[in-house]
Amino acid sequence: MWFQTATFYEISIHAFYDSTGDGIGDIPGVTAKLDYLEWLGVDCLWLLPFYPSPMVDGGYDVSDLTGVREEFGTLDDVKELLTEIHARGMRAIADVIVNHTSDQHPWFQAARRPGSATRDWYVWSDASDRYADSRVIFIDTQDSNWEWDETAGAYYWHRFYAEQPDLNFDNPDVREAVKDVVRFWLDIGFDGLRLDAIPYLYEREGTISENLPETHAFIKELRAMVDAEYRDRIMLAEANQPPPDVVAYFGDGDECHMAYHFPVMPTLYMALKREDASDIVKALEATPAIPPNCQWGVFLRNHDELTLEMVTDEDRAYMYQEYAPDPAMKKNVGIRRRLMPLLGNDRSWFELLHGVLLSLPGSPFLYYGDEIGMGDNYLLNDRDGVRTPMQWSGNPGAGFSTADPSRFSVPLIADPAYEPGKVNVADQQASRSSLLNWVRSLLAVRRSLPVFGTGSFELVDLGDPAVLGYRRFDRQTDTLVVANFSSSPRSVELEHPMVDLWSGRLWNDAVELPGCEFAWLGMVP
Repeated sequence: MWFQTATFYEISIHAFYDSTGDGIGDIPGVTAKLDYLEWLGVDCLWLLPFYPSPMVDGGYDVSDLTGVREEFGTLDDVKELLTEIHARGMRAIADVIVNHTSDQHPWFQAARRPGSATRDWYVWSDASDRYADSRVIFIDTQDSNWEWDETAGAYYWHRFYAEQPDLNFDNPDVREAVKDVVRFWLDIGFDGLRLDAIPYLYEREGTISENLPETHAFIKELRAMVDAEYRDRIMLAEANQPPPDVVAYFGDGDECHMAYHFPVMPTLYMALKREDASDIVKALEATPAIPPNCQWGVFLRNHDELTLEMVTDEDRAYMYQEYAPDPAMKKNVGIRRRLMPLLGNDRSWFELLHGVLLSLPGSPFLYYGDEIGMGDNYLLNDRDGVRTPMQWSGNPGAGFSTADPSRFSVPLIADPAYEPGKVNVADQQASRSSLLNWVRSLLAVRRSLPVFGTGSFELVDLGDPAVLGYRRFDRQTDTLVVANFSSSPRSVELEHPMVDLWSGRLWNDAVELPGCEFAWLGMVP
């Protein structure tokens, strides 16, 4: 059950650290920075796709599901990274893309050929009107889920980019091949796998082709295999769906161990602008109970965007107005900005959101560079705007690479408020009052409070819509979290004296919260 109290840290390998001087981050570069991640207080690394890919969809279009991109390193480099991670008492998970492949994958290339024995590994049709009730997900670039293939003489089905044909899970050979991919990476030593885009495995007429019973049956089958053949490994569901649909991916504790809680994220940002936590309360009240051997994954932004699929049209328009004044900031149904630019470089907002994130029910996921307040460049192509090189120092290459910055695969941030000379790890490690050291300290306090990972959760009505309140408790510990989303001070009455678990300050009758501040309060012994 290690995942229930873990802090996860997401890494885009090409942008983390370049160990070879070619301007591209690599797997040995991640290994070289493990001491930093251990110092920070990270329990588990999540590596974004490192497989061979034409890079149409940021690496999620995979042309070899058991390979390693040449510029990232080798399979031996992956094994060495995992050995070093485990030597530090840390863990690692990787993405496994089970819904689709790249159109360059040998499976698809074989399936295209007339008379192919593996034609049925993908979903084909003579017409483009099948499964008409299924929505198009990438609405800003795709106008259909079908694409004509001249070689095949047929249309093929895809839920994302046309270069990502969907696998046919009605074919038992496909299901076995996917199981073998899962076995491959667990045998290498990963402690878990994030199952990408799993709501879309099957297609059925008269449905939206999402969250189908057949999908859950396969995931149960996959989980049974993992449990029978491995120990302490987890499956994480990536399902951007309403909570009643997402919770189904836990099954009865026999499907995925974890799933992301997408709906609560945008409500945090709405609360900041509206100075009202009511939307957060509604999202938490709408969250179903989950099996005791499962866990939510919580975060402040999806790695590529602040996704807005799980909000109303009215709230989406509000979020675009408040957080994406430039239309170029929009991405699919979301906003492609990093955390600190979203928050207007406001440290008090940053700290408030982390105080809530790290105490909500679930295990927190941090995104590389957010711990130092890195900026973004939303004018870059697709996902690149939030996947710029990690800023390790203020030197010309940001400590990311010895190559000339003009050779970097993604350019450094040039915005004066966020450029490497202004925002970097080295300077912040040396400053006790830095954002980085603040995050590290908060993670240390959270680690001493396992109740935040495994304890019960109960909302507390404090009589002020601007102040979010909830208890996290178990048989040993009883804590109260209060978070003031107003820009003005608030006073919260207490039923009994409590101690601030961050500062050690004792509060007797009431706790005084400045604007945009939180407190983790514990019972006085």
